[in-house]
Amino acid sequence: MRTGSYINGQWIHPRSERLVRNINPADPGDVLAEFPAATAAEAQQAIEAAAAAFRDWKNTPGPERGRVLWRAANIARQRVDEIARTMTREEGKILKEAKGEALKGISLLEYYAGEGFRVHGKTLPSEARDTFTYTIRRPLGVVGLIAPWNFPWAIPVWKSAPALVAGNTVVFKPAELTPATASLLAEIYEEAGLPPGVFNMVVGSGSVVGEAIVNAPVIRAVSFTGSNAVGNALYVKAATRGIKVTCEMGGKNAVIVMPDADLDKAATAIHGGAFGSTGQRCTATSRVLAHPTVKESLLERLVAKAEKIKVGSGLDETVDMGPAVDEKQWQTDLEYIEVAKGEGARLVTGGKRPAHLEQGYFVEPTIFDNVTPAMRIFKEEVFGPVLAVSTANSLQEAIDFANSVEYGLTTSIFTESIGTVMRFVEEVETGMVHVNEPTIGGEAQLPFGGTKATGVGEREMAEEGLNFFTELKTVFINYSGKAERLMIR
Repeated sequence: MRTGSYINGQWIHPRSERLVRNINPADPGDVLAEFPAATAAEAQQAIEAAAAAFRDWKNTPGPERGRVLWRAANIARQRVDEIARTMTREEGKILKEAKGEALKGISLLEYYAGEGFRVHGKTLPSEARDTFTYTIRRPLGVVGLIAPWNFPWAIPVWKSAPALVAGNTVVFKPAELTPATASLLAEIYEEAGLPPGVFNMVVGSGSVVGEAIVNAPVIRAVSFTGSNAVGNALYVKAATRGIKVTCEMGGKNAVIVMPDADLDKAATAIHGGAFGSTGQRCTATSRVLAHPTVKESLLERLVAKAEKIKVGSGLDETVDMGPAVDEKQWQTDLEYIEVAKGEGARLVTGGKRPAHLEQGYFVEPTIFDNVTPAMRIFKEEVFGPVLAVSTANSLQEAIDFANSVEYGLTTSIFTESIGTVMRFVEEVETGMVHVNEPTIGGEAQLPFGGTKATGVGEREMAEEGLNFFTELKTVFINYSGKAERLMIR
């Protein structure tokens, strides 16, 4: 594992008074490494390196840029166990989930490798005689990428791969909690043949490195995933400079369970959505809106599944759920549990540190019943293994409850009625909808993102993710032999 920051094809160790201690949240005494925190000077160095590398990388044919990503995918596949183990040690998710994330990142690299052959434009008829008109997409220049800790491999890949294959150069700030997985991505890009300066990684705080990226005049776009507070402030700063920005932020995702639902399948989906990755996903299931005729039977199934979850270190392959990522998030989880109890929600199971785990940032899988829309646990994102169950007396009430929060990332419904499905799809206010499956999941070829407070800017992944990192150019070629435009009318 390399430590430090990766700038202009070199690993550097900033002269910093602050070290980023990279610890295992399942065992805080297990220190993976210490990364010297970059200063504004290193951030500026990375920005200048990216700017210097842009012209040559832009002029590299798209298919050749794609081949670099294809080589990166092959290298990552050879190192998939290393990537997964590193992710588990520094972020906490269990090895099975970490390997799944590693494979998802590889799929994204493969998808965008192919996009090097098809950065689309259009040919369109002109109103003028003897004129050929078409559009092309061209890279923006230097772009800034700011990633969160909860998917320290997949999110950096789905931001960097489209940016790179489109011909941009990158300055990437990983989360300070997960720099080791990010350093593996930098190593892999280097081994795949990415030229110096095209991809730069700067490990440091948002207040220093993030600010330097957002405020740099040469930066043409910023892609951010993280909290609403930081994302909204970043969006305002980017808007004052007139640069492109996309922000993916919070979620408070609901599963609606109708009277005709298959309750076993619904319970399985809710269980995975609520407690997988310790609930630390923006797409996690945090609310259940169940019809009163099925709620008790569903709740019994959910509690039975939750109480069978084995909590512990993700490095133990028999464990089902790992820790919160750090002490701050752990305290947040416990505080929300106390708030929910104080507001009158009924604690059904969980709610504390597991008795057998004295070290590490562990919380039991927790389920609350009788949660009303006025309660904070119904409205606010916890980002932990805490599930709120509410009663919805009709489809319309369930949709209204689902839409009543500020977020709009993803939602799901369990029903056998096609009419119910179609009404749900039309009326629910989220960027992604699922039918008879969990709220979680995304695929490389499908747009990812939400509405309302969840996100601003273009969607990520798929063709939309590539388009964000390009600008559209319209071309007029007059072959009439005359200087004026020869209009039809």
